Amino acid sequence: MEKNTASRRQFIQTCGLLGLSVAAGAALPAVAGAARIGGEHTVTQTRLQMGTLVTLTAVHTSRLQAEEALGRAFEEIDRLAAVFSRYDSTTPVYVLNRDGRVSGIGPELKEVMDRALRFGSLTDNAFNITVKPVVDLFSSRQNLAGSVQLSQEDVSHALSLVDARGVQLGRDSIRLQREGMGVTLDGIAKGYIVDKASSVLSACGVRNHMINAGGDIRTSGEKAGGKPWVIAIQDPDKKRNYPATIALRDGAIATSGGYEVFYDRKRMYSHLVSPATGSSPHSVLSVSVTAPTVMEADTLATAVYVMQARSGLQFMDSLTGRECLILGRNGAAYTSRNWAKA
Repeated sequence: MEKNTASRRQFIQTCGLLGLSVAAGAALPAVAGAARIGGEHTVTQTRLQMGTLVTLTAVHTSRLQAEEALGRAFEEIDRLAAVFSRYDSTTPVYVLNRDGRVSGIGPELKEVMDRALRFGSLTDNAFNITVKPVVDLFSSRQNLAGSVQLSQEDVSHALSLVDARGVQLGRDSIRLQREGMGVTLDGIAKGYIVDKASSVLSACGVRNHMINAGGDIRTSGEKAGGKPWVIAIQDPDKKRNYPATIALRDGAIATSGGYEVFYDRKRMYSHLVSPATGSSPHSVLSVSVTAPTVMEADTLATAVYVMQARSGLQFMDSLTGRECLILGRNGAAYTSRNWAKA
């Protein structure tokens, strides 16, 4: 009993250094489980957050410390999700899209906006947070029983508002140069949040863990028994015919595909949009990317999906320590040069 009390006290002191709350009464997990192998406890909890199922798995000699750390990580996810939502009228992203400007932004939003613009430059704007007007157009004409009806004039107008150069990032403010412009951080914010949750787990003494947020996955250390985490690449058809599995210790993987969010029966219009053409690419089913962080893996997967197979592979091969698997609609699989070693 004294040992458990000491472990809890040590945990609270550690989290106190992070400025994290340790108040009781956190939301109960939707699903929870625990197992013990030797002297290690594997604790898993799943909750509905960020519009998807988020599963945190921790491996630690103290089950109590693992459970407490998972609670703090879930709290961090909730806190940051409230910063980046573009649907909640109280968030700075919503205000920016509504008014074309927002001031008094926090460091997290500034960091993500800065990184988003940098990734845009790196990918020659294949990753572009200003595609929101086009995505909104598709969404407004959604027809899951048939096809999306759009005029060329509609598309041209929405596409004229897509311009990352029109985003002005100040010390604590953001401004959009043209009326009607908007930003979506859907392709970067979730990855950022997962990375921050991973940092919370590590700082609270749980070095060995895995986070899976709807296919955006971050691993740290090892699972029980000193083995690497084994990740199955998402099956676009959702039939559990996983196209590949990889082993990860410290790293991340994310998958992007038009099958995730779409607006018509044939899935010709999705949330993934080419900023050059204003259309959703069709020749690729999905792109999976490994990288040091989920934020980077997520943004690169989105960019490569927009680039399509040939250009995407050339781009990924130019990067060190980042690999990809591209699944084509023709049934072919394309990999970057060192994917097998990822």
